[in-house]
Amino acid sequence: MRLRLPAERPMEPPTGYKIAHPVLSQDGSRAGFTGVSLGGALPYGVLDDASCVYGLRHRPPARRCDCGFHCVHDRAVAEALLCTAEHRAAALLEVSVLGAYIRFERGYRYARQRVRTVTAGPCGCGTAAVALADAGWGRPGWRVLAPRCGGCARGRTAVSLAGFARLAGQGLRVLAGSASPGLAELSTADGLGVPELVAEAALLQARLDWFQSQLARLGERGTGGEHG
Repeated sequence: MRLRLPAERPMEPPTGYKIAHPVLSQDGSRAGFTGVSLGGALPYGVLDDASCVYGLRHRPPARRCDCGFHCVHDRAVAEALLCTAEHRAAALLEVSVLGAYIRFERGYRYARQRVRTVTAGPCGCGTAAVALADAGWGRPGWRVLAPRCGGCARGRTAVSLAGFARLAGQGLRVLAGSASPGLAELSTADGLGVPELVAEAALLQARLDWFQSQLARLGERGTGGEHG
């Protein structure tokens, strides 16, 4: 006899939480995520289907495999993972569990998901993030991004939080984790509000400051090379 798991037919897709690294495509035209564990080699989009990381020809989540997307039920459990050193720069994702899924005590393993909300933590310097900038590593064709303030994003490949949401699409919302998270919410609404404009302005100012410093250096070199 084959043991059959009980079937669930929820009225609405279950909600789960997980952590992942935001990523930006090499040409800067697409945004997505890469996992922090086994599935980290397969970047995914806001709305995406799971693939078997072992390359097996079955549909995730297969009962005799550990393939598929993973998430936990409790937001606090996912947030606790951000305390470890290797996950400090990861983001907190709120997702909708779609398609077939297997329920576990602490979460789900499932076939398809929609990332609804991303919460980016503070910059490494402790300041609230206004951008996601090149973290210095990545996957083939993808740059991994880390939350950065305007000053720390200077000179790096970076995209504002609102810009990342636009590139990712599918109505994704991006929040900046801070002492006052309600004031830092950025979304892909039809128009940009004050928080979005402030974040964009801070990133542009950081870039402008960097360009001005480079021009100043070039000017000093040019002056030093002149002889009367």
